Amino acid sequence: MTTTVKPITAPVLPDQEELIQRLLSDSPLLADTQDHLVQVVNVLETYGIVLDAYSKNLVDQGEKQLLNPFPIFRFFHEGLTPKRLWDHLLGDRINFEYAEYCQKAMFWHGTGGLDAYLDSEPFQDVCQRIIQRKAQRDPLLALTNKLYPGFAPESIRSLTTIYCLGLFWRVMSDLFVDLARRYAIKEVTCVNDVVHHIRDGLVAAAANPITYGVDVAGEKIWVLPPEAGLTFLVDVAVPYVEAVFFRGMPFLGTVSYNAQARQISPDISDFKYGALYADPIPSMGAGIPPSLCMKDMFRHLPEELGRWYDDHGRGQVDVHVQICVSFQKSMFCVTNGAIAGTMPHALDTTDADQQAANRAYAEAWSGRLMGCQRGALL
Repeated sequence: MTTTVKPITAPVLPDQEELIQRLLSDSPLLADTQDHLVQVVNVLETYGIVLDAYSKNLVDQGEKQLLNPFPIFRFFHEGLTPKRLWDHLLGDRINFEYAEYCQKAMFWHGTGGLDAYLDSEPFQDVCQRIIQRKAQRDPLLALTNKLYPGFAPESIRSLTTIYCLGLFWRVMSDLFVDLARRYAIKEVTCVNDVVHHIRDGLVAAAANPITYGVDVAGEKIWVLPPEAGLTFLVDVAVPYVEAVFFRGMPFLGTVSYNAQARQISPDISDFKYGALYADPIPSMGAGIPPSLCMKDMFRHLPEELGRWYDDHGRGQVDVHVQICVSFQKSMFCVTNGAIAGTMPHALDTTDADQQAANRAYAEAWSGRLMGCQRGALL
């Protein structure tokens, strides 16, 4: 008697046409299952709590650390006490280094309206005004600026990005926490509801002005003035998605930075190290920034998600890996919401030209998503 063994077939990943159809038909990129809903809502809730701390710290840095040559206490926005310092040294704290990693990615890749303004003449003029005013009372800054005239403007540029990222995360934190509230009262019951919630939140905040003013020797100086016309969605949110979700930065210890090895593209626009491309393998080593984010989220893990992890994978043994997997799925939902919120025209339009514009937009995004971890969508 012989038995027929059915071959094990790998799941079929969605191809580009499938991704295009999902984007154009208002279907979520992530499979709309109950397991995905539990993971995405709960991991976004804990991420929202973490982003609350990240946001407050980055905004505080923007307000207090301007041209500070030694910002060693920049993570103590809640106040410096012996207990907080001791907890910090023991690692019993939120890891703001991950927030700085995201800021460096935005700063380095430099896409969108914010970066364009940072290259403008008005911004360079205000940098010189700030430097000259602070240098009157800071001999170290005066000397450094004379020897290295590009250093201080670059520092102001970096701190401006820090402050703007804090403003962005303020909106996202509130959005994710509100998502959990709506899930608890059964207003959010499927993955598509999650995408719609994110889309609507981004659209509602789209026109929020992005401004930044600092106090220098008793004078309020606008670094990003209202007349610059910078807004939340196109000038900060979309550049963040580009830099952190797609491009990212090669992690030390995982690829060679040796130019002869050619493991890293010389064109940073080709980088594919962002959250949507990453293998979910947080080593918990200090050199892998997302591991720090997973640790922060683990500290605030909702009970429902903790129970779900107990019954999946290897339980609490690999909980950080499971959080990383769920987090990646949730970032596909955020990307989905951002694409939907910036679609050129309404999806139900009957105008042929508008339909063509929507399809071209969906094709551009789906082309980039083809290189991502599409297995996470199943």
